[in-house]
Amino acid sequence: MKKDYYEVLGVPKDAPQEKIKEAYRRLAHKYHPDKSGGDEKKFKEINEAYQILSDAQKRAQYDHFGHAFDGANFGGQNPFGNGFEFNFGQNGFDFGGMSDLSDIFETLFEGMGVKSKRRSYSRGADLEFVEEIFLEESFRGIKKTINYETFGTCSECQGLGYFEKQGLTKCSNCDGKGEIRETRRSFFGNFSQVKACPKCSGTGQIPNKICGKCSGKGRIKQMKTVDIYIAPGTTEGQLIKITGAGETGEKNAGTGDLFVRIRIKPHHIFQRSGDDLLVKKELNLLDVLLEKKIEIPSISGNKISVEIPKEFDLREKLVIHGEGMPKFGSSHKGNLYVEFHIKTPKKIDPKLKKFLEDQKND
Repeated sequence: MKKDYYEVLGVPKDAPQEKIKEAYRRLAHKYHPDKSGGDEKKFKEINEAYQILSDAQKRAQYDHFGHAFDGANFGGQNPFGNGFEFNFGQNGFDFGGMSDLSDIFETLFEGMGVKSKRRSYSRGADLEFVEEIFLEESFRGIKKTINYETFGTCSECQGLGYFEKQGLTKCSNCDGKGEIRETRRSFFGNFSQVKACPKCSGTGQIPNKICGKCSGKGRIKQMKTVDIYIAPGTTEGQLIKITGAGETGEKNAGTGDLFVRIRIKPHHIFQRSGDDLLVKKELNLLDVLLEKKIEIPSISGNKISVEIPKEFDLREKLVIHGEGMPKFGSSHKGNLYVEFHIKTPKKIDPKLKKFLEDQKND
């Protein structure tokens, strides 16, 4: 019994497409069979669920009919067309060769709405990596080089999986048609379905010489290098997409994309809130009384000299405008908020103490 597709992706039935896409990327990255701790069976379930739920028409049919109509696309046409033939025979139903009922329906409805009978190989998977940066790097922007291992195009056969010069031979299994007719018996009668030829993968031709380097897959594991630019104002968790830098598909089927998720290391001085920064500053009470200028550190590395405004409540935060983080994709900058912590002197000069008392009495 197949699992509910919404349960497979861990999303509610009313989840928007963006949430479905996010769940798929997260789970596909986690369970990819090429990763340590990956799970091929789980990965296939995730891909199957996403193929249905990411398509509005297929999702609507699945919501209405469940697994009986997985992937079907009727389009108002006869659902029993597209390669299916029914033969109930002269003696009615024949139960003798009946296989598992769920398997029969799965075979029946997989073929409905199929417009192309030729097999197309799957595009390579998307990849996601995490890149940690410092807060100062997010402030200024920085270029990073990422090295990673994934499937790339086989250089020996240029991704074909075979040697083109050696030529191709017509597939004897399907007589070069790329498809075969399969007949199955059930209590409904005989079902005939046209399917891609398993021997030639639906191409109708067999290579005369398979590439030994990639075993006919057209791709091999290799190291890839990509340069990314992390723009000023990049925030925690932000995704950078590099089109075509993901996993290469089998036999030149297309390459996935690379997604780099940014993590920003905690800073020992500044706390970030959106485009604003917060810094804590220890303040000597005598400096306040003497109206001395206070030096405040900034994320740019410079020191900002400020005066405490008269009658300023030191329990509040002092705002320094335009000294925060740059707004992503804009020249605007946030603010720097200074939280003061008052430090009282260990010993006060008697003359100063008397002066302060006199001022208090006045």
